[in-house]
Amino acid sequence: MSLGPVMVGLSGTQLTGEEKEMLNHPMVGAVILFTRNYESLRQLQDLIADIHMLRNPQLLVCVDHEGGRVQRFRDGFTRLPPLRRIGEIYDHDSKRAKRLAETAGWLMAVELRAVGVDFSFSPVLDLDYGVSEIIGDRSFHRQAHVVADLAHSYIAGMQRAGMAATGKHFPGHGFVEVDTHVGIARDERAFVDIELDDLVPFERLILSGLAGVMPGHVIYPQVDAQPAAFSRFWLQQVLRKRLEFQGAIFSDDLLMQGASVMGSVSDRAEAALEAGCDMVLVCDNIAEICNTLERLKRFDNPASHLRLARMHGRKPLTRDQLHNNPQWHQAVQALDWLNQAKPVDLL
Repeated sequence: MSLGPVMVGLSGTQLTGEEKEMLNHPMVGAVILFTRNYESLRQLQDLIADIHMLRNPQLLVCVDHEGGRVQRFRDGFTRLPPLRRIGEIYDHDSKRAKRLAETAGWLMAVELRAVGVDFSFSPVLDLDYGVSEIIGDRSFHRQAHVVADLAHSYIAGMQRAGMAATGKHFPGHGFVEVDTHVGIARDERAFVDIELDDLVPFERLILSGLAGVMPGHVIYPQVDAQPAAFSRFWLQQVLRKRLEFQGAIFSDDLLMQGASVMGSVSDRAEAALEAGCDMVLVCDNIAEICNTLERLKRFDNPASHLRLARMHGRKPLTRDQLHNNPQWHQAVQALDWLNQAKPVDLL
């Protein structure tokens, strides 16, 4: 059975009978985990093992684990700093910042791989224009070349740990104030302005082999009437053709308010896949998940199967191997310093 085009969320720390049945549906291809799914390291490893045992090839297991405000697992994992902290160092010492970015990417990825997580939706490639609360310090920097430079190092660290990277939120979420979780966001800029700034990190990292991209639910009225995740122009003309992206495209959560302009959740799923997404996310609400699976039961895209299969994690270390690894200890110390450093220390 190949990987289906729907990524789903779970209700708690163990699989229910209903969820096991859901995960065996051929349209399911992945599970996304949240804080509600985490109680302890042992429980998390057992949950992921149970998920992986259900299917062959194994379902993908992923999480949002960027650091700062967005880190789903805390106890037992290193506290990761927001990416902004690394960008602040770049302004004074670019080489040091790039080393820290690679260290952060490696540490994030290697700790997740040790418990069986295939990948994190990281890194954020949005630019920080100082207006978006939902992006804010999740962004490395305001300058596109700095974001690209640091993200390149961060992704190199992820790859070294056996994890594929997913850049988000294409083509750029940082210019709008509205949070698409709770509202409809519109970016009124012309295409040329977005192309010359926000698209730069995506273009540079695609040239370096970026494995995944997540488009956001922002609407760019001067370019297309549909939010990016539902736009053939953004996904087919720009991402696939102009930028020559060959990896997997993941929608953001279809339950977000920003996606509501596309109709029911199952309508949204169908529209996103038809526009060019390889996988759509329905992160909560089992009734909506089941409706979506039924709606998509005949969907089949062999190219998507291949792209998604490349997102499986590789070469995990065990937790014991990790804790006996001097590189892990050095990385933890480096990020502990970064978390605690005062602004004057970053100069």
